[in-house]
Amino acid sequence: MERHKSRILVVDDEKNLREVLRILLEGEGYQVDLAGDGTEGLALLNRDIFDLIITDIKMPGADGFQVLRKSQEVSPETLVIMTTAFGTTESAIEAMKLGAYDYIHKPFKIDEIRLVVRRALEKRKLRGEVSVLRDELETKYKLENVICKSPKMEELISALHKVAQSNASALITGESGTGKDLVARLLHELSRRKTNNFISMNCAAFPEGLLESELFGHMRGAFTGAVENKPGLFEVANGGTLFLDEIGEMPVSLQAKLLRVLENGVLRRVGGTSDIPFDVRIVAATNKDLPEEIAATRFREDLFYRLNVIHLHIRPLSERKEDIPLLMVHFRVKCVGAGL
Repeated sequence: MERHKSRILVVDDEKNLREVLRILLEGEGYQVDLAGDGTEGLALLNRDIFDLIITDIKMPGADGFQVLRKSQEVSPETLVIMTTAFGTTESAIEAMKLGAYDYIHKPFKIDEIRLVVRRALEKRKLRGEVSVLRDELETKYKLENVICKSPKMEELISALHKVAQSNASALITGESGTGKDLVARLLHELSRRKTNNFISMNCAAFPEGLLESELFGHMRGAFTGAVENKPGLFEVANGGTLFLDEIGEMPVSLQAKLLRVLENGVLRRVGGTSDIPFDVRIVAATNKDLPEEIAATRFREDLFYRLNVIHLHIRPLSERKEDIPLLMVHFRVKCVGAGL
């Protein structure tokens, strides 16, 4: 599985230095974009999102401080390293006060820039992981959390072990409250993607316009309220799993866009002009009968077949009564432990 390449923007009016940094950083496995001055750098920030920016301070037109301020305005998660051949203590202090990650004097050593970049990107990645983990802190998704002894549920758990290693899309069906979200997370935890993000999205919780922005991201100014560039959940989940809960509630017009993204393997942010590749396993869930929704023209048949490569159905409790005594004991123990 190809790992996500960190994106770095180098802004410097010295052509030779730009090329040296490009060769160095691409050799380290990063994706590198170049800007010949601050004005060009600002234009790129309006069109795209970067993990890291390396910018000179003194340049014709917009200077490095303007690039730093712009980056914080449109993409606060992006880290910025400032460089200059005319460094003073005052400029270094100003850069750090404005939120720069680090400040490097020219000429710098190759090993120095390599180390600073690596540490910056590690910090950027850690921030994202901490954010995701914080949201999941109160929930433990493990196989031992599945309380069952019925043959139908044991069959489902066995199937999870078999299909978890696949990258194929999966569709989980079942009545509300049967634990489709738990099964989706278990599918991720049992897979090779478990060290990357598991991102959950309830398709019924957002209006169509906002749902598109959440999934695919947007660029600043794409619509009222878009005050900064924002990556979508496809990008946040890159290398991991994206769980689309209540997929049956997705508007048909957005279903067409989702299908196109899944078929092409690239996305374009709302208001953006660049195609962005991604590596995400899609797991969808619904309590609706999608074949009936297709017959009623409320769900696209081609999207259904794209999602339903692997089908996992969770039986309702009424069909697995053997599990009821176990669940009663489980919840009684939890109530006692909580002092209820």
